[in-house]
Amino acid sequence: MNRKLALWLLWGGFIAYILLLSPPLHLEETLTLLKNIITLQWATINPIILSLFSLVGIWLLIYSGVLFIDGRMQSLPFWPFAIASVASGVLGLLPYLAFREPNQEFSGQKDAFLNLLDSRFFGIVLSFSTIILLVYGFTFGDWSDFVQQFQSDRFINGMSLAFCLFCLLFPTVLGDDMARRGWNNPQVFWIVALIPLLGPLAYLSLRQPLLVASSQTWRLGNR
Repeated sequence: MNRKLALWLLWGGFIAYILLLSPPLHLEETLTLLKNIITLQWATINPIILSLFSLVGIWLLIYSGVLFIDGRMQSLPFWPFAIASVASGVLGLLPYLAFREPNQEFSGQKDAFLNLLDSRFFGIVLSFSTIILLVYGFTFGDWSDFVQQFQSDRFINGMSLAFCLFCLLFPTVLGDDMARRGWNNPQVFWIVALIPLLGPLAYLSLRQPLLVASSQTWRLGNR
């Protein structure tokens, strides 16, 4: 109950911050930025902002690699929240984290989609993509411009804080995913939890496949 309450308070608090305390929203500039990103017109975009936007997408894929599997055993599936997260980032993710119940099992058969998310290949591709984005942002980015936009633009400010919340929230689902794989190692948990972004990526690249119960057990448990 304390975990659920904390997540709902975080969700409500972040909405309140965005609406009441964050910098002004420059709608026309934000729409232009999104248009330029989608149409690959990147020459006028600060590489830090472009990398940050892309890394938020990486975070959504990291959570997908855990929560589509988790959602199989929950009363609410993850996919509606995944769709909401594409549009709203962490605001779409937090309600699922608050609604879900702790679960350390997986039953039934993995389809092709879950097999992809469960594969080390998925984590490795995300890891290489992230390294490229980090190198690009740190090498070519204008930090003074990013700080100025963080302080003056609601979209950049909110996106930056959402990235931090993605880092903060991952441990809430990490323990159950490790247990589903028979990987009950507190040291590994804390290493992954305390290394932002790269820790979860390393985890996805190295974790063991799911321990899948028999289809008969799964059917009996869902009668």
